[in-house]
Amino acid sequence: MAKIKTTFFCQNCGSQFSKWQGQCTSCKEWNTIAEEVIQKPEKSNWKTQSSTDIRISKPLKINEIDTSQEARLDILDNEFNRVLGGGMVKGSLTLLGGEPGIGKSTLLLQIALNINYKTLYVSGEESQRQIKMRAERINPSCESCYILTETKTQNIFKQIERLKPEIVIIDSIQTLHSDFIESSAGSISQIKECTTELIKFAKETATPVLLIGHITKDGHIAGPKILEHMVDTVLQFEGDRNHVFRVLRANKNRFGSTNELGIYEMQGSGLREVSNPSEILISEKDGELSGNAVAATLEGLRPLMIEVQALVSTAVYGTPQRSATGFNAKRLNMILAILEKRAGFRLGAKDVFLNITGGITVDDPAIDLAVVAAILSSNEDMALPSDFCFAAEVGLSGEIRPVQRVEQRILEAEKLGFKTIFISKYSKISIKNTSIVVQKVSKIEDIIHHLI
Repeated sequence: MAKIKTTFFCQNCGSQFSKWQGQCTSCKEWNTIAEEVIQKPEKSNWKTQSSTDIRISKPLKINEIDTSQEARLDILDNEFNRVLGGGMVKGSLTLLGGEPGIGKSTLLLQIALNINYKTLYVSGEESQRQIKMRAERINPSCESCYILTETKTQNIFKQIERLKPEIVIIDSIQTLHSDFIESSAGSISQIKECTTELIKFAKETATPVLLIGHITKDGHIAGPKILEHMVDTVLQFEGDRNHVFRVLRANKNRFGSTNELGIYEMQGSGLREVSNPSEILISEKDGELSGNAVAATLEGLRPLMIEVQALVSTAVYGTPQRSATGFNAKRLNMILAILEKRAGFRLGAKDVFLNITGGITVDDPAIDLAVVAAILSSNEDMALPSDFCFAAEVGLSGEIRPVQRVEQRILEAEKLGFKTIFISKYSKISIKNTSIVVQKVSKIEDIIHHLI
């Protein structure tokens, strides 16, 4: 038997050390370094091969590489396809992370049950009966999905060779272990080794692999950071377990944009795609309320109409509070300073609270004008017309700046029944014959004149 080798890994960032020490020099965390047994017998691939089977890669000119057959796989989920960039690429490795109970396993099981490709769903956390109980609520008549409960990678690859699936789903990467590493499942070395074997399998057989990854208490995917560098796509499944809506984002995507957004609604029969998220992000009200304004924003290529809520009240304590949910708090302070300096509003002695409805976080500067309108509406205790919306950025000198793809925002507002949209005077638009009134403003004083 080969000599057993040990080394030390930081359980927080994955850095390797030759001996134990109290603090990790990479992430500066204390008491995170643990000893792990590593022993790697000679191996040639993810499966046992003879020397004659090993193919030697040769360099090719970039214009000689054939990509005509690299068609994406349609997984019959418009939201998931949009976030991936149009479908799943053959031979790609996709990592899906999210909080416990958010619906990661339900999402991938639903995909496996609804697509027309032969799919192998490997679970290391649930039994086959447990998965069957969930599958009966989603699609009980599926015949192309196979369930395997196994955590040893060598056994998984044996079943893959027999079944020859077109898509492989692993739930989850932290439960797998390999014979080539003697440390426990979920350790740094096991995660790296198992992911390496899956990458070799995916690239050599052109089979897409979907991985589920656990996250730490800080919200990061558990395991070494190199895990996110190794895979092709990193997806994040977000949402509040107390609400029914879930948001799918791409933190990394080698085959598409990372700005796309997918929205689902959690139901008893699984996750429902939300094709028009603007309807769920704008709350229904019986009467007009002050402090509410609607902004036309973009998430990737998708236009969204979101509701901005503001509350301005007299400060009870000595220092006024500034609180923002779903919006950058520093940007809120900047907008309040602009209103103080350029518009003459005395907000320095008042509490200001801002909320983006729907539980989402927005970084688009185009909602600045809606934030200004909501704050003014709450400060004056005056409700804005429900058919008004806003799409412009506010500069430090109080000027209203144009935003990108403003025509797409106007068309989305018109489709949802808004009558007036406020944009920058300097925005260039070529839309004609629209039912919505496009109101152009150049300074923050102009918007105050129209609203108050």
